Amino acid sequence: MPELPEVEVVRRGLARWVAQRTVEDAEVLHPRAVRRHVAGGEDFAHRLKGQRIGEPMRRGKYLWLPLDTTHTSVLAHLGMSGQLLVQPHDAQDEKHLRVRIRFADDLGTELRFVDQRTFGGLSLHENTPDGLPDVIAHIARDPLDPLFDDAAFHTALRAKRTTLKRALLDQSLISGVGNIYADEALWRAKLHYERPTATLTRPRTAELLGHVRDVMNAALAVGGTSFDALYVNVNGESGYFDRSLDAYGREGLPCRRCGTPMRRRPWMNRSSYYCPRCQRPPRVTA
Repeated sequence: MPELPEVEVVRRGLARWVAQRTVEDAEVLHPRAVRRHVAGGEDFAHRLKGQRIGEPMRRGKYLWLPLDTTHTSVLAHLGMSGQLLVQPHDAQDEKHLRVRIRFADDLGTELRFVDQRTFGGLSLHENTPDGLPDVIAHIARDPLDPLFDDAAFHTALRAKRTTLKRALLDQSLISGVGNIYADEALWRAKLHYERPTATLTRPRTAELLGHVRDVMNAALAVGGTSFDALYVNVNGESGYFDRSLDAYGREGLPCRRCGTPMRRRPWMNRSSYYCPRCQRPPRVTA
């Protein structure tokens, strides 16, 4: 699943190539691509026509396109394989093209939503007074948000009475962190994924947040993490942070810090990667 850096890379591309353009028409080519828009594909396309797209926005892993003349936004769920691509009008249709949005200008490009597995989708939603689509109003700010409250996060973290990785993936506490960047930040902080949150001191929480921010900014600098052709920016280019991963996917390889073979353990239908020497298991449980 794309995490904050991958979604932010897409948002920046949309800001460059789609913002302030007016929709001429939209075409829904697969009903599942708009299944979260309960009124259906025809309504989705009709309501988009003639609307001008504002500055693309993001909170955590969630991306949306505000419509300037209404109090609504197009919320994009990328899912496991969703892509928002800006393509020339005459470019061959992708095999898994689901939605096409054309613009009323002479720039010669259109926005395409491509989704091989159809787990993602586009939908229209009313905005809250803060400008968020109402269905994601409960999502916490992400650690790269200037308004993220470190002190409030520490208090909520200790009160949650859970384990560290569960807390990092809890989008109501902190948004944008997924399995990959949680493992990376925990490795950098020398913290085990099962460490109880109640044992963290304020300085330790601040250190962990610093590592979360550092790893996400490092990933952003190289376009995010792409393990296959499904994770691309709006121009179809892959990110390169997978070459810099210190923990995720490195089972059996030497820890870059101490040389101990990295381990992988099943965790909540996923995997956790860690160094058994640098990241000692906790003596107490949550």
